[in-house]
Amino acid sequence: MMEGKNSTHVQAGSVPKGANFLLGGLAGMSAIVFVQPLDLVKNRMQLSGEGGAGREHKTSLHALVKITRNEGILGLYNGLSAGLFRQATYGTVRMGIYQSLYDHSTSEDGTHPSAAKKFLAGVFAGACGALVGTPAEVSLIRMTADGRLPPEKQRGYKNVFNALVRITGEEGVGALWRGCGPTVVRAMVVNGAELGTYSQAKQFLLETAYFQDNITCHFVASTLSGFVTAVVSMPADIAKTRVQNMRTINGVPEYSGAIDVLRTAIRKEGFFSLWKGFTPYLARIGPYTVLFFIFLEQYKILYYKNFC
Repeated sequence: MMEGKNSTHVQAGSVPKGANFLLGGLAGMSAIVFVQPLDLVKNRMQLSGEGGAGREHKTSLHALVKITRNEGILGLYNGLSAGLFRQATYGTVRMGIYQSLYDHSTSEDGTHPSAAKKFLAGVFAGACGALVGTPAEVSLIRMTADGRLPPEKQRGYKNVFNALVRITGEEGVGALWRGCGPTVVRAMVVNGAELGTYSQAKQFLLETAYFQDNITCHFVASTLSGFVTAVVSMPADIAKTRVQNMRTINGVPEYSGAIDVLRTAIRKEGFFSLWKGFTPYLARIGPYTVLFFIFLEQYKILYYKNFC
């Protein structure tokens, strides 16, 4: 049981299921405000040298400097509306479902789910979230990539809603779910690793004599989660980014699917191109993971204190 509403520990099931959806989306939106520039740099790095063309950016720092010089400081926040909308859809669904499954799998005596159950819950939650959030994901990829194109080829979306309307009108509703397959696969990998690793790491730390359920514990667990997630999910993220950004030329898409992206990248750019942009990816997903879980835990505490 809870020790009282001044406690910083919120046990499984203490927050209503509906609130878990709300708090998950809110935590994701809060975190993305801080890491959107890193997400933009990551996407530009992944698209740099696509198809064997000359690499536009040598390093993440080079990309950051070039983007700032050519597009201004605010250019680093291109696609922010899409990033926020993605968290409001994908982030809300994945965290609400994961926490519901976690609470359901926690026994009445407080025994936590096994590591395998945590991983599978994350995989399922990620798949559901990705299905809902793919339209926002497509808009985000295109908006963050627009600045790298010459003016005559830029799509020029004003915001995420303008992007959604134009994509539907110009390419059909199905285009909103372009790359849904690799997006779902990536989300399954990311959430299995991110949510499963965080829950398992947090449980392990709390079972030692050195940690309590506070912001220090949340920081350490989320840092480990972010690193593991970055390593295992990078190839899937590369495939997703390129599929969603690809153009159709004379009715023929650049890639037939995610496998074609990976095969083409390895053949033309080398095996380790699958981790191209790893530094900004880690720099993005690491801080995002830390901020997300810290915001989430704090929002849970605030909700419990004020509404439970």
